Amino acid sequence: MKLSEVIRIAGEGISRNKLRALLTMLGVIIGVAAVIIMIAISAGTEATISDNIKNLGTNLLFVTQSMGGQRVSRTAGMNETFLSYDDAQAIDNSISGISGVVVEQDISELIKYGSTSMDSVSVVGTTSSYPEVRDVDQASGRFISQNDIDNSAKVVVLGYSTAQTLFGDADPIGEKIYVGDYKLTVVGVMAKKGVVGSTNYDERVYIPLTLVFDKYSFSPFARVQGNQVGTILVQVTNLDDMQKVITQIQILLAKRHETTVDALPFTVRTQEDIISTQESTTAAFRSLLAWVAAVSLVVGGIGIMNIMLVSVTERTREIGIRQATGATPGDIRGQFLTEALLLSLTGGLIGVFAGVGGSWLFYKIGDMRTVVLPNSILLAFISAAVVGIFFGFYPANKAAQLDPIEALRHE
Repeated sequence: MKLSEVIRIAGEGISRNKLRALLTMLGVIIGVAAVIIMIAISAGTEATISDNIKNLGTNLLFVTQSMGGQRVSRTAGMNETFLSYDDAQAIDNSISGISGVVVEQDISELIKYGSTSMDSVSVVGTTSSYPEVRDVDQASGRFISQNDIDNSAKVVVLGYSTAQTLFGDADPIGEKIYVGDYKLTVVGVMAKKGVVGSTNYDERVYIPLTLVFDKYSFSPFARVQGNQVGTILVQVTNLDDMQKVITQIQILLAKRHETTVDALPFTVRTQEDIISTQESTTAAFRSLLAWVAAVSLVVGGIGIMNIMLVSVTERTREIGIRQATGATPGDIRGQFLTEALLLSLTGGLIGVFAGVGGSWLFYKIGDMRTVVLPNSILLAFISAAVVGIFFGFYPANKAAQLDPIEALRHE
């Protein structure tokens, strides 16, 4: 029998019960749409993380404390396994091929000007290279200078939104505000940057790092910890020199902390390293989501098998007539298998449109970015076809094995 004839007969069989066919396809539609939407959410999350890391600046190295680092020297003191501001200064003064070094120390403080106050504002103690390394612009005034760092000057630079909240359209340069218990002089306002990741850069304020050490370290261990910092950011001038700079930093820190490079309790990572780590995490999450969504496809396949078995029972006499007029078991099997395949492919096609549309709608309504991957569409559609063939084979084979005489006797 010609393929076109098989498809025509299968289509006629489906069209006899349109509502039942639609309900049967619903499981496949939901399954395919779920696969596409879940993968789109995961891919969108991955893209957002990548963009956020890249927006931190360009050609950056992140020097951080290794997890579970152990003390490596009995003579180096309390801070031998902790990064310090002295380490950052040593990197800035000794390493070639870098254009800037930044240290950040975040605290949360009440900020007040006149009768206007802002609670729990992110106050960032940092160094003079921050605007260049972090790729942020100045709207007015100036940023923290090296002289401010050396003298723990009581100056502050406001984020754009913070300046608007405290001063409105007035010029804040030269005005004094309270940051916690201390009165600081406003020397600059940053340009708009917006939200990067979970951080709103426009709502921050910036003060000299040394001022944080001197005035805002409320921990009882602050005196012992000295100028300990969490992360040192290093901007490499030339991307091609990245590995050479990493090696220089590792050797310098190993020497300063009296250990070897292999035993160094710090890690030096690039932005690409961090992105790769995040991608491996989100890839596993994406696979989990895809498998969860695939359960809907399996449920849809079971629905196809169920309805095809019902169809075989209802059309037993029709099968007998076709056998009596020359149809072979292969023809019967092909007819019912084609019906199952048409149901799954049609459901898959509708599911693709529903998945793409749902991903777009999810992005517009929600706050999470979605990225529809072409591979996810192909995967979902092929999976629908496989489900149709797999779950349609048993009913088709059962129809092909019916005895013609018994089938003709069926009422």
